[in-house]
Parts: sequence; C-alpha cells; structure tokens
Amino acid sequence: MFKKTRVLYIEDELVTAKNVVNFLEDCDFEVEFCDTVSSALMTLQVNSYDILLLDLTLPDFHGFELVKKLRATQTLPIIVISAHSDIKTKVTAFRYGVNDYMVKPISLEELEARMWALLGRFSQIKSLLDPEKSLCNMEEDNIYFKDKALELTQTEFDILQLLLENKNKVLSREFLSSSLSSISSHRSLDYHIKNLRKKMDDSASHPRYIKTEYGVGYKLTI
Repeated sequence: MFKKTRVLYIEDELVTAKNVVNFLEDCDFEVEFCDTVSSALMTLQVNSYDILLLDLTLPDFHGFELVKKLRATQTLPIIVISAHSDIKTKVTAFRYGVNDYMVKPISLEELEARMWALLGRFSQIKSLLDPEKSLCNMEEDNIYFKDKALELTQTEFDILQLLLENKNKVLSREFLSSSLSSISSHRSLDYHIKNLRKKMDDSASHPRYIKTEYGVGYKLTI
C-alpha cells in the first residue's frame, strides 16, 4: 500500500492554512494542521512526520521556540513560511537549524517543489547511512556511528550529509561553505569539522574518517 508523506503544518492564519492544506492534500500529502506552538508540541509527542512547515508569528510562542526544542533531539526537515523578509530573521532561522525559508505570499507549486527537494536530500542520507553498508545508521532521526548516538547540531548534520553524498571525494572549503547557509567563513567550517570529528571519536591529528586535504578541503573515508 502506498504510504503518504506526512506533513505537520503550523500556521495561525486560517485562510492561508486552508489553501495550503487543500493544495498539499491534492498532491497526496497527509497533512496535520496546528495553529499554535503548544498544540504542535503535543502532536509531535504522539505522532511522527516526514517534514514540518512553520510560520514564525504564532499566538503563544515564536516559531523559533519550536525549532530550538526540535533541534535538541531531531533532524526533522523544516521549511519556514513567514511574512518576515528581513535578512536578520532569515539568518537567525538557518542558524537555529531551519532547512529552507519562504517569504509570504508563496507559490504553492514552488512550495511543493522545495518540499520534494528537501525530502529527497533527507531520504538520500538515510540510504547512505544504511547500517549494512557503513559504520553509520539512522533511526528515528538519530544518527548512530559505531553504535553510538551522535548528538549533532543541524550544521554538523548538514556537513556530514554533504560528505556522505560525496564520500571518498574531496569537497573544497568553498563548496561546503557555499552549500551551507549557516557557515559564514572557512574558520567557521573548520570549527564545525573539529566538533564533528570529536563526536565521531576521530583523531584530530591523524583522522581516519574526515580527512583534510590541505589547501583544498575535506573528504569522508568510510
């Protein structure tokens, strides 16, 4: 039986919400709708979802509060759909761990395309983290390395994903930095790589897994 992609959508503008829900259901998504952060958190305690769509200005809490709580335990893909178009809010969103950001009013067709692109990336890393094929595996949005749960930040997760997608290939610092919205400089990238190695019990001086190609970038050997 075909399993629909499950979407949790948090939005307090009911007209907007109705239009989005109707469109996504016509696209064969299964959509759960909440209009507050509190109701979303209760829903997340009992149900699992494939992707989250989130407005920022909500009646009880700011949407960032939900993102912070989720990112403490989950890597669930998150797309913000907000009227806030300023750079400061967008940068803050990505730093908290949001994966994509759309400014209202949005094109529903574009939303669907972005959702599939994001879901495709997360599906790919789950495939790459097949426990029968590597030392890593993913279960319920947690990454395990050598049977040890890795407590990764969203930026560390994104770096690991890119390295896994291109394992045994050298990725330049320029490519990694430009591909990750939360990376502001090469020094910032090096800092996150250092933390990622530490969490993978990889040697800083003689790394086995995330190797430095001096003057170029990094590659994952696994």
